[in-house]
Amino acid sequence: MFKAVLFDLDGTLLNIDMDFFLQKYFARMQKMAWEAGYSDTEGLVEQVFKSTGAMISDRNPEYSNEEIFMRDFFSNGKYPEKDFREFFERFYEREFPLLEPYCKAFAGVPEMMEKLFDQDLKVVVATNAVFPLTALQQRLNWAGVGHFDYDLITSYEIMHFCKPHQEYYQEVAEVIGVKPEECLMVGNDVGEDLPAGKIGMKTFLVEDMLIDQGVGLSPDWRGKLNDLFSFMEKI
Repeated sequence: MFKAVLFDLDGTLLNIDMDFFLQKYFARMQKMAWEAGYSDTEGLVEQVFKSTGAMISDRNPEYSNEEIFMRDFFSNGKYPEKDFREFFERFYEREFPLLEPYCKAFAGVPEMMEKLFDQDLKVVVATNAVFPLTALQQRLNWAGVGHFDYDLITSYEIMHFCKPHQEYYQEVAEVIGVKPEECLMVGNDVGEDLPAGKIGMKTFLVEDMLIDQGVGLSPDWRGKLNDLFSFMEKI
């Protein structure tokens, strides 16, 4: 039926409230910046938001998402590049692991993934490509599915587009060598995950942590995680 299954991460494979999580994420970042001698920690958060927005909106295939983020972040000259590249590396090594208590694994997800990897399928972690690989790998570990050998994890180091752009999904299909119509995209966000259908992918909307901001897109299938588990038994 399908040759590849693409999974969103946050709210789909991992039980996480991203709004709450990001509050804790930036609080840890501000604390670390303050300890490093940077007093304008609010300005740092604002710049990270601005540069993330620039990365999400950019659709130039010549640059990775990481390159777009870093170029925008360092463009005002306020943050020394060498210092802050090291700052971000230390943050994900030292502070990011402390955020694990603010999320938890979904029961049944590791078992579902185990069965999928027993089949002749390509499996992709198709999260929005705004984080470095280490942040994604850590969250996969927290979800209990970090040990699988995925065909692709869409980190910002390697991707050139973000959700909800159709180019993001086209790039995923091209990287794994599967036609869009042979892919199933599974996610909980109507606005970010269902645009996969615009290039011919089939979509399954997971409703346990549903995000629907009224964009008017409809999935091919929908249901709770238990419904997804049953659906995966049949593909």
